[in-house]
Amino acid sequence: MENAVKRIGVLTSGGDAPGMNACIRAVVRSANARGIECVGIRRGWQGLIAGDIMEMDNASVSRIINRGGTMLYTARSDEFRTLEGQKKAAATCKLLGLDGLVAIGGDGTFRGALALSRQAAEAGEHLQVVGIPATIDNDIGCSNYTIGFDTACNTAIECIDKLRDTMQSHERCSVVEVMGHRSGYLALYVGVAIGATAVLVPERPYDFEKHVAEKIRRARLSGKTNFMIVVAEGAASGMAVGEEIRRELGLDPRVTILGHIQRGGSPSAKDRVTATRMGYEAVQLLAEGKTNRIVCTSGEQIVNVDIDEGLAMTKTLDPEEFEVMTAMTGR
Repeated sequence: MENAVKRIGVLTSGGDAPGMNACIRAVVRSANARGIECVGIRRGWQGLIAGDIMEMDNASVSRIINRGGTMLYTARSDEFRTLEGQKKAAATCKLLGLDGLVAIGGDGTFRGALALSRQAAEAGEHLQVVGIPATIDNDIGCSNYTIGFDTACNTAIECIDKLRDTMQSHERCSVVEVMGHRSGYLALYVGVAIGATAVLVPERPYDFEKHVAEKIRRARLSGKTNFMIVVAEGAASGMAVGEEIRRELGLDPRVTILGHIQRGGSPSAKDRVTATRMGYEAVQLLAEGKTNRIVCTSGEQIVNVDIDEGLAMTKTLDPEEFEVMTAMTGR
């Protein structure tokens, strides 16, 4: 049967994450394998409004699977948040003859895709949309895993392992601030992996005496002379925690803010493979005539959910992982 979907677009939006390029590659090659044309939209929703596009084929995505960042660039768009901006984006889709769109990003990206689909419908057009979760925070409620998380964790772990060498040599305390405005997944995972003295996450109200001071005291009583405190940026300021340690405990901590280094670098094998599987699934959904879906993971399986349902889902820290961290750092 002739494929009803003739041409699709792909874009990346929000914060970049390692593995986005692998996902773009998978979308393009999966589409081409089905005889579907693919258009790359640069700079996210703003680029769709402006018509900032490029034709994509297998050659255009050759040798990008190992590259960090996103070849399509990403940008935030205040204009797209407005009804007028969404109408302009829908008009661009009509002009380009797009039957479907794959949006790679986070919750905001998925809300944008849903709004675009609705605007197209109101204009009498049919535009299928599928979202793919890519964020180092791993905070998408409907998916166990998001593209970029594994690479970001490995980057933070490598940096902290190197810091630990010098902290151990000088018998010092180190405070490391990692990313995570509203989510502590990265901090918790990294904290367990590097054997942190204490881990601070946004999901738990910050208590210096209980969560930092007492853990450092217990570590010192057990014979340790160097301490590693991992702080999610949404839990507390790394600089402020360092100052409290200096003032309350008389130590001379060194504070390191890893910042955007966690978003960069060549994606890990896990992120490359997950991104590829998700990109393939997104094109398959479009080819089957499905719309308003989010591709996600359930264990090791690639599944999909309705966008509205997916956005309504919440995600909490894994209780078992949190219990492990608590046991490793002392109660």
